[in-house]
Amino acid sequence: MTDNTDYSQIPTATAEPKKRAIFSVVWIIPILAAVVALGIAIEHLLSEGPTITIVFKSAEGIEAGKTFIKYKDVNIGQVIQVKLSENYQKVVVTAKIDKSAEGLLVGDAKFWVVRPRVTLSGISGMSTLLSGNFIAFEAGNSSTPRFDFQALDIPPLVMETEPGRQFVLRAPTLGSLGIGSPLYYRQLNVGRVIAYDLAGDGKSVNIRIFVDNPYENYVTEQTCFWQASGIDVSLGASGLNVKTQSVLSLLIGGIAFETPPSVASGQPAEANTVFTLYQDRTTAMSQEDQIVVHYTLYFNESLRGLAITAPVTLHGLPIGQVTAVELEYPPAATNPRPRVEIALFPRRFMKHADLPHRAEGQRKNCDACNAFLQKLVNRGLRAQLRSANLLLGHRFIALDFFPGSPPADVDWRRDAPILPIAASDLVDFEGKINTILSKLEKIPYAEIGEEMKETFAVLNKTVGRVESELLPEAQKAMGDLRRALDAAEKILASSEQHLVGRDAPVRQELREALQEITRAARAIAIFTEYLEQNPAALIRGKAPEVP
Repeated sequence: MTDNTDYSQIPTATAEPKKRAIFSVVWIIPILAAVVALGIAIEHLLSEGPTITIVFKSAEGIEAGKTFIKYKDVNIGQVIQVKLSENYQKVVVTAKIDKSAEGLLVGDAKFWVVRPRVTLSGISGMSTLLSGNFIAFEAGNSSTPRFDFQALDIPPLVMETEPGRQFVLRAPTLGSLGIGSPLYYRQLNVGRVIAYDLAGDGKSVNIRIFVDNPYENYVTEQTCFWQASGIDVSLGASGLNVKTQSVLSLLIGGIAFETPPSVASGQPAEANTVFTLYQDRTTAMSQEDQIVVHYTLYFNESLRGLAITAPVTLHGLPIGQVTAVELEYPPAATNPRPRVEIALFPRRFMKHADLPHRAEGQRKNCDACNAFLQKLVNRGLRAQLRSANLLLGHRFIALDFFPGSPPADVDWRRDAPILPIAASDLVDFEGKINTILSKLEKIPYAEIGEEMKETFAVLNKTVGRVESELLPEAQKAMGDLRRALDAAEKILASSEQHLVGRDAPVRQELREALQEITRAARAIAIFTEYLEQNPAALIRGKAPEVP
């Protein structure tokens, strides 16, 4: 049987490869883990603060992983590495700062190590004895970010945020002042010294002070500063003066300031204003006078005892001071003459209305003062040397009026016009003393002594004669008087009956006579007793009674 089936028409099966899935479920877990890890890393990077470096002179008290950085007693970072600098001279500290404090890292930020310190202003850092040292931080005012800093060697005495104002004092020497020395206003501690350095020219010292709030408002452009260090003892023409501010100033010194009462209170001084620091209050307050006029005096006597800063008075009130005492050689002269230069403060003896304002020029102020003094000179004003202390020999200059003085011609065009003088009373006093001493030297003390010895010898003989001759006779007379009195009393007693009855007036007269005799006897007794005690009274007389 033949098979005529056409197999070509029969469809044939073909094998097709199986398609694989592009993403497997197995990869979901690791992908999710990677995404979480990446998110954590990004979050850590975003929340992590910056890393900074701080350069210190030494690593004393600093340890990696233990030392914290604090701002306002809050931890804002931690030290992570401590190593030497490339030149091995300093220590480089690497620290991690919290993200929250990143905005505080600016150009003028400050770092320093807090440890126990003892300074003139007190003791600080005692809490670190238990908690350990830490790095303190102070924010700055700059807006420029910064991540590398130079640490301070000592902590700043004034924080940038502390209310108050800084000023600069200029003095020839530092004296006993130091960082932390107190600042006084009316004996109240209102500030301190925060820094000092040598001026650029090397001829003075700049002292930076800080005045606490609200006392900085009492510092004006007319305020005077002076050193109030220790005890200020001065002995001069004004007498003995002892001044001090406080016990603390006795030990570490200090600075005081005050605005002169005669100066009108102005606006508070700007920060960093420069003032002059004077040695004492007297010198500082004498600078209150913005108008100072100089004059010259030529004396024809010794200037011993007259010192610079000696007062110049008018009616006993200080109106100036001596600024120079020296010898001057006039032209074509062989002998020097004493020269004294004085500085007068016109505001102390002239009406302020008569003085032009300082802004109008110092020359006009001189002219106004000279015109005023010319009137006084015409009335007899003269300068005279006077003694302030006879024991110590201090002298001062007094401007006083001497009526009848010859006219004086003053050349007011000179830079330091020459004022007329009057001879010192001390010269006449010394001459009188010398005259008295010369007369005393001429007294023959030896001859007077011999004559006094002879006089006392005669006096002793006279007193002895009185005691040996006159007193016994007086005592004998007193005995006879007493016996006569006794006899009279007996007669009166025996005849009393007869006198009473017949002749009463006779009896009365007899009694009166006896009373007179009694008084006389008493007086003689008193006189005798006085002679016994004072026999010399017969020659010298009775001594006057002391009331």
